[in-house]
Amino acid sequence: MTTVMTGAEKRLEAGWFQRIGWVALVWFSFGLLAWVPFLYVAIRRGRSSDWAAFGAFALYECVTVPWMATDDSSDGDEFMGLAILVTLATAACMLLWGMFDKRILTMPALAYGAPGPQGHYQQGYPYGR
Repeated sequence: MTTVMTGAEKRLEAGWFQRIGWVALVWFSFGLLAWVPFLYVAIRRGRSSDWAAFGAFALYECVTVPWMATDDSSDGDEFMGLAILVTLATAACMLLWGMFDKRILTMPALAYGAPGPQGHYQQGYPYGR
């Protein structure tokens, strides 16, 4: 079965608790699961920019995990620590403010018989005002 988009752009809105939850996942995993929220957004919304963000964080994962596994220094690598902190900050900023769409406030529909923009007089009503 194929899905055809009819020009309507998919939106993905998230509340602050969901955004903070995604950031907590990234921070508590020390950046090892930074790609997970971006995969979620890419699958749900499907924009090419979402897939590019997922690809960037997946590439980061593919580079840093072998790098950490093969590092034999006893005191650690300063550049690796800086790279992890920059990645954590970038992912947090993107997830909190840049990744999800803003909510659109919609006005409630007018009930039947409620006065509309033209006032209380209904056009075509035969019995006066």
